[in-house]
Amino acid sequence: MSATDSTPSGEATGRVFQRVIGRELPVAIRAEGCTIWDAAGRAYLDAAGGAIVVNVGHGRQSVVDAMERQARAFTYVHGTTFTTEPLEAYARAVGRYLPVDDPAIYPVSGGSEAIESCLKLVRSYHLARREPDRTVVIARWGSYHGNSLGALDLSGREPLRRPYEPWLGRFRHVSAAYPYRAGETAAHALGDTGALVAELEAAIAAAGQGRVAAFVAEPIVGATLGAVAPPDGYWPAIADVCRRHGVLLVADEVMTGFGRTGRWFGLDHWGVRADVMAAAKGVAGGYFPLGLAVASGTVYETIAAGGGFVHGFTYSHSPVGAAVAAEVLRIIETEDLVQASATKGERLLALVGDRLAGHPNVGEVRGRGLLVGVELVADRATRRSFPRSARLIEKVMDHARDAGLLIYHGTGNADGTNGDTVLLGPPFVVSYDELVAIADRLADAVERAVAGATA
Repeated sequence: MSATDSTPSGEATGRVFQRVIGRELPVAIRAEGCTIWDAAGRAYLDAAGGAIVVNVGHGRQSVVDAMERQARAFTYVHGTTFTTEPLEAYARAVGRYLPVDDPAIYPVSGGSEAIESCLKLVRSYHLARREPDRTVVIARWGSYHGNSLGALDLSGREPLRRPYEPWLGRFRHVSAAYPYRAGETAAHALGDTGALVAELEAAIAAAGQGRVAAFVAEPIVGATLGAVAPPDGYWPAIADVCRRHGVLLVADEVMTGFGRTGRWFGLDHWGVRADVMAAAKGVAGGYFPLGLAVASGTVYETIAAGGGFVHGFTYSHSPVGAAVAAEVLRIIETEDLVQASATKGERLLALVGDRLAGHPNVGEVRGRGLLVGVELVADRATRRSFPRSARLIEKVMDHARDAGLLIYHGTGNADGTNGDTVLLGPPFVVSYDELVAIADRLADAVERAVAGATA
């Protein structure tokens, strides 16, 4: 049969290229609150909100209703031809919470697209200011900014970079703000604000006068290091360095935004404002693929006066996405879910700490709001990690899943290859009984995994 012939009726023609290769995945059929059910009837407590995405909870009928109402009106118009009331209304509503002065939002389809858009905003801003030599962008080791090539290059997550290194290399990196592993060369980590600030100053100087365009970082590091907050004074000092050198401060709030850390945004813990910001995940709570690239009024007006923004995606500026995001925002507001994240996060941190902080194979339990991390180690005294070959975190996840608990994880935090972290980020509607169950099941999973790894 030739390539142009039709496939015989009834013959299989395709399959899903799963994100997990070599393991049969259960089929999800229903979700509500913090629970997901599979086709076999098993219930899973979603302690990670998927990928730290679900904030207002699974199965919110009002969000589905908002999606349906907009879809019945119209689903798509091109962003160069029309604006829409759902989008304009959402921009007005969300603007008061963004840690950006006089913000202008550019909606896209997710976090990686948001970061790519932020990078182009940075470039467009400096071109409009007639500073074309500002081409250097500095990020941090131990960071994660996305999986498209530009976002991956910006990221300092070495296990994800490694297969694609021949295609990377345009961006520069400074040390992670990672107090637990401060001073460890392999971890590219510093824990003192003065040392971190001095390193950034040195990197800007090394690049040359008027060459650095932006500094990009997560306010609190999520996926790569496991809920690591910087040392006191870090963010105000970094913002000051950027201002003094004409460098745009770009905040990656993809994971930390929309209440996840117990404040509306991660930068709010330090009262710092970004020039450019990326958001996603909690923007639409998992109900629609949506991200935001946000420009300050100064950045937006400068680009507009300089000739515009040469950029675009087919599915940017989605009216359905805006309708969904508006309803998610309304739920967060009316149910006071940012405060719920703060209060329940303190409880979860205490519960996990009570069960694991003294464990010989737990280096640190940390977090802000409902973003809680656990760093696993082979030796508590030396902070030595389990070797990657032990696949410890996979064992933890397997034991947790067997107990009906879903968690998020990271690897390579200690030296780019070795190191295991657990990241918890349940929906903000999680009950106190469910918080206890999360801590209990996680502690049991860690104990079982460690016993198997050291047997």
